[in-house]
Amino acid sequence: MEDERSGSHSTSSGPLDGQAAARAVLDKAAHENFPVAPFFLPRAWRADLMAIYGYARLVDDIGDGDLPPGGSDAELLGLHRDRAGDPLAMLDAFENDLWRVFGNPGGAAGPGGASPDPRHPLLRALRPTVRRHRLPPEPFLGLIEANRQDQRVRRYATYEDLLGYCELSANPVGRLVLGVTGTTSPERVRRSDAICTALQIVEHLQDVAEDLRRDRVYLPAEDMKSFGVTEADLAAPTAGAPVRALIAHEAARAETLLNEGTPLVGSVHGRLKWLLAGFVAGGRAALRAVAAAGYDVLPGPPRPTKLSLLREVGATLRREG
Repeated sequence: MEDERSGSHSTSSGPLDGQAAARAVLDKAAHENFPVAPFFLPRAWRADLMAIYGYARLVDDIGDGDLPPGGSDAELLGLHRDRAGDPLAMLDAFENDLWRVFGNPGGAAGPGGASPDPRHPLLRALRPTVRRHRLPPEPFLGLIEANRQDQRVRRYATYEDLLGYCELSANPVGRLVLGVTGTTSPERVRRSDAICTALQIVEHLQDVAEDLRRDRVYLPAEDMKSFGVTEADLAAPTAGAPVRALIAHEAARAETLLNEGTPLVGSVHGRLKWLLAGFVAGGRAALRAVAAAGYDVLPGPPRPTKLSLLREVGATLRREG
């Protein structure tokens, strides 16, 4: 997921580098469309959700080339600092470190035959969460693979192709939330996938201009052709009528997915209901912000206000209470 970037980081060498890098990642939680680990959750859940967020955010930052300068993350992963600008090498090293979280199957043992500790502090923080909830490696690997795909695939021909990307880039996060809260079931996974895919699509709509600057287009080519939109249109300072119509079309698709997933909120109880309502509300509030901008997302990402988010949380809880 892409968001406003934190400018705080350390470029000094030594142990503090790793902690500063970890803090710079976790600080980005405040800029997401949805609440990551709100105060009303049990402390243990908050810690686990922040550990998962730190992992997901760092993977995205590696794939997007948004790591703090200085190369400290590369060095933490056992690479030379100069390799920090090589996303594929960084993702490979990060995957190797991830396997240390899971006991490094097939890898070299540490002193006394024990699995070595993860190198990166965010992965060391993740390991207790994985062990406590017996989380499988597949969702974590999916997020890495999504960012590998970002290095190879920069355009999507069809909406179905985009959904396949979201299966890797977004849906694993929701499945991990269900795992941490002990609420996994086939039906809940299906609803969660719909919500997560919707949130990913909404984020793509907010960030059309930023993504294009990275030479990425997440608007399906078949839809662009249908609405008569070219990449030159997306590079304009403001959106013309065809671009606005295209964005409205994709926003409607995202809203349909949110509607499909929203019954997930009503299937759980207590504070988890509030958390899931916050996820849904974040997507709805972002869609309202896009609509309020007249579907002109090119000058900059339309962002919801905190008040609009709270209103959407209330509306979601009333519908699913």
